[in-house]
Amino acid sequence: MSAASRPTSKDVARAAGVSQAAVSLVLGGKWPGRVSAATAERVREAARSLDYRPNLAARDLRTGRTRTALLVVPALTNEFFARVHAGAASVAAAHGFGVLLYPSPEGTGPATDPFASAPAALDGVLASSMAAQALSGIGAGALPLVMLDSDPATGPGTATVNLAIADGMRQAAGHLLGLGHRDLVHLAADVDSWTFEVRAAALAASVAAVPGARLRTRRCALGVAEAQAAVTALLTAPGERPTALVCDDDLLAAGACKAARRLGVRVPGELSVTGFDDLTLATAIEPELTTVTLPAEEFGARGMAALLTAVDGGTPADEELPVTLTVRGSTGPAPART
Repeated sequence: MSAASRPTSKDVARAAGVSQAAVSLVLGGKWPGRVSAATAERVREAARSLDYRPNLAARDLRTGRTRTALLVVPALTNEFFARVHAGAASVAAAHGFGVLLYPSPEGTGPATDPFASAPAALDGVLASSMAAQALSGIGAGALPLVMLDSDPATGPGTATVNLAIADGMRQAAGHLLGLGHRDLVHLAADVDSWTFEVRAAALAASVAAVPGARLRTRRCALGVAEAQAAVTALLTAPGERPTALVCDDDLLAAGACKAARRLGVRVPGELSVTGFDDLTLATAIEPELTTVTLPAEEFGARGMAALLTAVDGGTPADEELPVTLTVRGSTGPAPART
């Protein structure tokens, strides 16, 4: 049965010949002393005959709570989102909630309803903007929704919890510009997402503010192999090579470093590289990666706390968590040019 034709508490009340308040009391287990046993049985029988399930999306009828939140992310294999899940699950558990993790099947594309074959109730949804298109397929619009890394002005949720992404990119750009780099390339994730738009805008503004500095952009899919191919093409193209690569993600930075190493381009002697996220990978490569450190677990925890506030009928405030640049061995002074 579709959401549109699903029986409501009003249907149960009509079938049982009682008020909706009585239905709420009975199905919420709060009827003793308030309605008769016969009335309670009549309500339960009406609910069974109609195959009625309490709809948690009905904000004025909060019965049958499952204490379950849905976390929608682009992919399970991404370490960053694994950390986000850990933070969210920790806060949820402290409040007696469980977290159902749902990766968007195509990363950032539409998703089918994960509950189509097994009807279930959720109390709310916490979703990454990178998987925002999946929300329409899941049918999350009627539930309390908190968005992660999403535009506060246009996001679909009750609230947004963001990381200071623009400031992180400004920190990375300022670090490289301060080292004398004036020929920079933005290795940009080829993903249609607000978070990457913010990075691009912040980087462009930072470089534009420095006389003599220029910025080029190369886009590629979000993966090590794709980044390696893109940077190999960049470094072997005619003309002067850039002195610095600003990467949207540590995976892209790792691919960039791999390409440089195979071409005999020294990092950071001839090419400085920065990443974004501070994944385990950042300290597994040599030289270790200068990158913007994102507090992923706290990010998930704050998001879940905001969602629980919304589930309880409150209005959570939008938040932005600070980020920091962690300087390691992949960046150094710009090489002299003759």
